Amino acid sequence: MPTEAQFTDQSQSSSRTVKINSGRLYSPQLFAMISASSCLVMSLRPQLTQSLPQWRNITLSCGHCLSTKPGLRSTAPFFRTLVLASSHWRYRGQASRRTPTGRSLKLRAVSQTSLDRYATNSTQTPAPAQYSPPQTGLISHLPKSWIPYAELIRLDKPTGTYYLFFPCLFSTLLAGSLANPIVPPVEILAKTGLFFTGALIMRGAGCTINDLWDRNLDPHVERTKFRPLARGAVTPQNAIIFTGFQLLAGLGVLLQFPTQCLWYGIPSLLLVTTYPLAKRVTDYPQFVLGLTFSWGAIMGFPALGIDLLSRPEALGAAAALYSSCVAWTVLYDMIYAHMDIKDDLAAGIRSIALRHEHNTKTVLSGLAVTQVALLAAAGVVAGTGPVFFVGSCGSAILTLGIMIWRVRLKDVKNCWWWFKHGCWITGGGIALGLLGEYLAQLWGLYDGKAEYSIEKGRNATQDAA
Repeated sequence: MPTEAQFTDQSQSSSRTVKINSGRLYSPQLFAMISASSCLVMSLRPQLTQSLPQWRNITLSCGHCLSTKPGLRSTAPFFRTLVLASSHWRYRGQASRRTPTGRSLKLRAVSQTSLDRYATNSTQTPAPAQYSPPQTGLISHLPKSWIPYAELIRLDKPTGTYYLFFPCLFSTLLAGSLANPIVPPVEILAKTGLFFTGALIMRGAGCTINDLWDRNLDPHVERTKFRPLARGAVTPQNAIIFTGFQLLAGLGVLLQFPTQCLWYGIPSLLLVTTYPLAKRVTDYPQFVLGLTFSWGAIMGFPALGIDLLSRPEALGAAAALYSSCVAWTVLYDMIYAHMDIKDDLAAGIRSIALRHEHNTKTVLSGLAVTQVALLAAAGVVAGTGPVFFVGSCGSAILTLGIMIWRVRLKDVKNCWWWFKHGCWITGGGIALGLLGEYLAQLWGLYDGKAEYSIEKGRNATQDAA
């Protein structure tokens, strides 16, 4: 039922009653704005209200409705506060006092009790969220002074490390089959362990560099406002020093590989440091992220002693695998970007999710087709067998199709679930297919066909030269 508030303005010559039917107003915010504006004018220019009694009555009626109708109490807190302050200050001391023209304002509906009740309701606003240290997980067991730095490298959110590691694993397994002779499993495991260590360190360095660039943007995004630099737990100077130590540690890991890996690995630092700038100048920063995160798809070949410049088939396989991983990175990070799409729009951050908000699944489908096609091309160039095409390419088609079909882009939690688990679902399937291909060739399950195919490709390359 609509709420009506009635006030009577009695003068020497007439009696007027003004009714405000709050149920018929189009907007509670407009309702509160009119009331607040009227109260301010009445407070600052009382001579105007003496000649416009209807205006005065409307203002008081609005104040009463704001104090008694729950639907209006919950809207426009700024204007509600103005209504309370202005009405209470103006009329509490003057309700029984006669004006210079002899008129007396008699308030029938608004009492001090309703004003007090309104004041109580207007102050019941949700308290802003506060940072609380982690109570579970690995970080919760660290010394208190270490926690901000552990959060800075996202030690509690290792999904990004896995995404950085998988391209390294892909290239190591694919290169292991290309090597002549085939690389023994022990060396594959050793190189894989070094790649994982390097991914953990360099992902942390990348996160620190990203947070340094975004330290003035992160406080305005709900998901990032409690990051160590955003909340002031780590100073920019300390973050820079910390980044230096991380880069030195990464260099130490890189030096454990053959020397040629050093020349292939150093250029990636340029991408690591410039990615945060991409979101300020282009709608496709995810493409720059893909170039950065997929660099490991190249590194597995020199890590196993394969010279890309002297082995055209290895160079072609590495190029196709790298491009496939770039498409995969853009795909999963586009889903990730939908988690922040509202905050990014408000903060002026650019992303592919904002650029293609209304046709995201079409773009995701195109990226998935591109990824699988390039992955298959890498297998063709490398001379892989059916295990790779069924295991790696087949699983990629299946898992990416299910993810694109099932993901709810408007649901932040659902986007995070697919981003987190899609890493293992899709990446794990591709890795298992490559592992199966490596073992098939190692154990001779193709009866020499795979080796013959690779050797045939090498001979054709030499004849062409």
